[in-house]
Amino acid sequence: MYHSYSMQVHGYVCSQAMEDEGSFILVHGYHDSFSLRHWLRQSDWLPTLEATLALDEESVRRVGDDTVGGPAVTRQLRVTRLVMRDLLIGVNYLHSHGLAHTELRLENVHISPVDRHIKVGIFGNAADFFEDGPNNADREQMMIAFDMRCLGFIMIKMVLRELMDPVIFNKFKAFLNKGNDPSCLREFILRTINRNSSHGNVGLQMLDRNWGAGWHLLSLLLAAKPRDRIRCLDALRHPFLCGPRWRVDPSMDFIRWSLGSTAVRITEEYIYGQQQRIRLAHFLELMEMLNPYSKRKNWLGFLPGRWRLVYCTGRHLGLTTRQPPSRVLIGDVHLTITGQSKSKPPFSFTSDVGFQVLVGNDWPHDKVGTDGKLQVTSTFKLTTGKRFYLKEENSTQNLPSIATNAQESAIKKLSGKKWKKSLHKEFPSSLPVVKLVSSDIDVTVALNEPLTRDIGAAQVVINEVRMQIPPEMFDLSKIVCGTYIDSRMLVLRSVNGSALLFTRASSID
Repeated sequence: MYHSYSMQVHGYVCSQAMEDEGSFILVHGYHDSFSLRHWLRQSDWLPTLEATLALDEESVRRVGDDTVGGPAVTRQLRVTRLVMRDLLIGVNYLHSHGLAHTELRLENVHISPVDRHIKVGIFGNAADFFEDGPNNADREQMMIAFDMRCLGFIMIKMVLRELMDPVIFNKFKAFLNKGNDPSCLREFILRTINRNSSHGNVGLQMLDRNWGAGWHLLSLLLAAKPRDRIRCLDALRHPFLCGPRWRVDPSMDFIRWSLGSTAVRITEEYIYGQQQRIRLAHFLELMEMLNPYSKRKNWLGFLPGRWRLVYCTGRHLGLTTRQPPSRVLIGDVHLTITGQSKSKPPFSFTSDVGFQVLVGNDWPHDKVGTDGKLQVTSTFKLTTGKRFYLKEENSTQNLPSIATNAQESAIKKLSGKKWKKSLHKEFPSSLPVVKLVSSDIDVTVALNEPLTRDIGAAQVVINEVRMQIPPEMFDLSKIVCGTYIDSRMLVLRSVNGSALLFTRASSID
């Protein structure tokens, strides 16, 4: 067996004792003593690896790039593309010959000094998934999926060098082992990795490029269900591994991912300008038009979980334009949704608002105060429904200006040739949604000392919290329908038409 991206297998050595034990020694090519893990451990790993791979115009052509050198992000992205593409080609060669590697690690990947290719080696534990048996198809799927998950581990260690630390990598594996969806991996990584790390934030910038293409590929490589993991040939065509010189037609799933990623990136900036709010409302409208899971049965599977509120298109009121009666800093706002029964699935919605109260006349430098928590619980039932769009002559009535502008912008955008091809039809007059019908509501407030001693001060704090958060999170009955959901995004609409954008939060914070 020989391939440019795999170590050549010369044969095997077997003694009489080994034959009795059913084992043998595999003999394959030797490419120095340095594995990919050795290269990544060096302090000057990037220029050293570039020199070892002898990156030139030919290597640039192999990854579809249009630049040589450049800033650190571009340089590291180019090396990552080159290594991952070589790995995928080598592993695909094994899979096409009915073999699964089963031990893909940084220690088992080498660089040949002769042809400058990445070599997949150490086939001692390789397994044949075409063995005789009743479940060959399932065996093949499971073994290929295991190799793809290992490739995902290699990729994330290359991109985020912090995961070379065993402590941080164990946290990452615990995140996956607890059943968290890899699509919300970015939320977990931002909370786990220190922004002031010695490695900088180059890896985060790489994964955020091209509308979050890197996070999308990682979510496919590390998917919880084996049947959902991407195969080698499809990964080679993924936008993250294809440079700008290669034209790649993105899938509809990637288009939806791009819209959601762009909306989240905008929310991470300061939202003070009217133009930013219009852009966000516009992106939410586009996401709702391309909602793949509009049926009620799909919502029953995606809806349960913990969601973090990232944006609301309604009224925005903070601390910068007024003097509040009580200085309250809002923390994370979560919406936890649980099913109460499998036969009749009413859902329990719990809104958790964490905040800090800064006591005193002066603002403390570290912005540390008394912790508090506001919790609202309500029961909802899901029914099918439709969202009707107003005609042009009536679009300015009974709608906020931002929602109206966003709707008109969405209509104009979706009327173009590009989006018409995606929708396969004209702009719809209505879209299917899931109606949320609420019943009981329970409100709980928890405050720490010294606010518990003064009821009047506590009331002022609660009023300030209610003023800063969207009213729908305090009164859940104002949420009337859901318009978009996937494994990591959720959009709910309130009775006044404003949209609430949520991202799925991990169980490890």
